Amino acid sequence: MSRTMIKPTEEKTQVVRCAIYTRKSTEDGLEQEFNSLDAQRESGEAYIKSQKHEGWQCIPCKYDDGGFSGANMERPALRRLLADIDSGKIDCVIVYKVDRLSRSLIDFARIMEAFDKRKVSFVSVTQAFNTASSMGRLILNVLLSFAQFECDMISERTRDKIAAARRKGKWSGGMPVLGYTVEGTKLIPDKHEADRVREIFRMYLEQQSALTVAKELNDRGMRTKQWTTRKGIVRGGKCFTKDAVYNLLSNVTYIGKVQYKSEVHNGEHAAIIEEETFRKAQSLLERNGQSRSSTIRNKHNALLRGLIQCASCDCGMSHSYSKRGSKLYRYYVCTKAQKRGWKECPAPSLPAKEIERFVVKQIRSVGRDPTVIRDTLAQARSVVADQVQRLTSERDALQRKLRKTCAQLGKIAATAEPGDSRLSDAQKNIREADSRIIAIEGELSILGKSTIDASEVEQVLADFNNMWASMQPGEQARAIELLIERVTFDGRIGELSITYRPTGIKTLGLQLAAKKTEDAA
Repeated sequence: MSRTMIKPTEEKTQVVRCAIYTRKSTEDGLEQEFNSLDAQRESGEAYIKSQKHEGWQCIPCKYDDGGFSGANMERPALRRLLADIDSGKIDCVIVYKVDRLSRSLIDFARIMEAFDKRKVSFVSVTQAFNTASSMGRLILNVLLSFAQFECDMISERTRDKIAAARRKGKWSGGMPVLGYTVEGTKLIPDKHEADRVREIFRMYLEQQSALTVAKELNDRGMRTKQWTTRKGIVRGGKCFTKDAVYNLLSNVTYIGKVQYKSEVHNGEHAAIIEEETFRKAQSLLERNGQSRSSTIRNKHNALLRGLIQCASCDCGMSHSYSKRGSKLYRYYVCTKAQKRGWKECPAPSLPAKEIERFVVKQIRSVGRDPTVIRDTLAQARSVVADQVQRLTSERDALQRKLRKTCAQLGKIAATAEPGDSRLSDAQKNIREADSRIIAIEGELSILGKSTIDASEVEQVLADFNNMWASMQPGEQARAIELLIERVTFDGRIGELSITYRPTGIKTLGLQLAAKKTEDAA
């Protein structure tokens, strides 16, 4: 009898496509030929080889996140990994340790949800567990809890270190503000940027509008601070906005201080703005309502709020009111008298309505007084001339430096080898000087158009007279602020003096012209 031999068919092993994910929180050591990411990948490849009999194969695509924290999911390689999983290109993810994938329980749950959705398995080379069983999932959650605890501890230590550094006045890293650069670990004033910051403060104190300042800065070609991070990412260098101007004006760094939360401490770096100038800017920002609504700020439309001062006590006078029945009585009250008693001041309070009416009458009479017009024009032209002189000197110095750098560049190029850092440094200096010269030319052009003559002063004041009655209370207060720098009352001799803003007439003229156009429309 013959026998027929039946050979059993060999089952074909299913291929398991494995991706290795590696991560390191900092960039330290990544420049080495064999770094931490390479070590993690090598361990993962060795593990995959040990499972070759199960059909495991390592895919060639690398998922390496060097210099990224595990506390969040903002990692380029992790995003690519999840995208490839969603596309069905991966069957298993290999990591050296669980905390390489994530240090956050919430983020890890989201990642595992994405894995489960595509039936992708997860393996840690150094931590043996099986997520198919309840015990394995418990072990995984315990490991993750410790990973998140470690991450939280690192965050707390980092916050404590930053707080201690700032309390000692040290710069604690990050992007420097306009006006400063970084040398080593310290903030150093940048001469050209510091001049630009001083100009922004001057413009705001004159124009009293962050939006107007932002528009003029953009017209001049000025931009916010541009900075290149250690990762080569370029930040800033954008157009100014109202918020950008406000943030700059309220930054205590410019007066040589550092801030940590609500604490302000003396800094190691040099100030580039005088404290008196900074204080005036803060007072004006508060008066303009950066943090409070205009209704709350000046609900009784006090025209001289923040402008009137008591000469006898050398302090400001605040607006106050009282009610008798349905009638409202408004006053300007000496703050010293409020704090120390009314006997301390010869004129502790003034009737607001009468004082405001008198000041408005004086402004209206300015246009009929040639002497006042002449003095106002002289002051305005002096301010513009000082700015033109400063900008011209800066431009001339930059042009000399530019010629010298171009000559040096020619000599360097003749002898330099590829990759010589002197070439890139010289080219960078040339670009920066060119950019600043263009910005200065724009500023000089605008300053050339900002001069006013006697006829303009007369026209602005005529418009002021004609339009005053039709202005809303808020517009009236704004016009007074633009024209007047300070109103001083001396109670000992009963004298009131008004100090005008040299450039306020020009700004008011532009606003009145815009209002006339709006009213006509």
